[in-house]
Amino acid sequence: MSGLRKRYALAFLLLLGVEVVIALFVHDRFVRPYLGDVLVVWVVYAFLRTLFPTGLPWLPAGVAIFAALVEVGQAFHLVDRLGLGHIPFFRILLGNTFDWADLLCYCAGAGLLLLIETLSHKSCRRR
Repeated sequence: MSGLRKRYALAFLLLLGVEVVIALFVHDRFVRPYLGDVLVVWVVYAFLRTLFPTGLPWLPAGVAIFAALVEVGQAFHLVDRLGLGHIPFFRILLGNTFDWADLLCYCAGAGLLLLIETLSHKSCRRR
């Protein structure tokens, strides 16, 4: 496993751990509903960068679109239509309540990813 792949795998595991802690123990009005949604984009991104360590230029936008599609699926009760609504894991994974604010959080998460990656690549070119 390349060094870059290992860094993204470690980032994935750490971010996933943070998401689990938020889901299980944080019941507030900011971290869980907003920061958690920003971070979930980062979790998916870090996982995909583990598979594609050199990156894909459209990946942050692709992850945001994927998250938005999952959110829109909530508006149409996708988890129930798939017959998975009775399984808590899938109800948590796919969600069950549509919220426009979640879409904004996914976009913010992807935007921050794009900014971080852009600054990171500029920093690497200077070395």
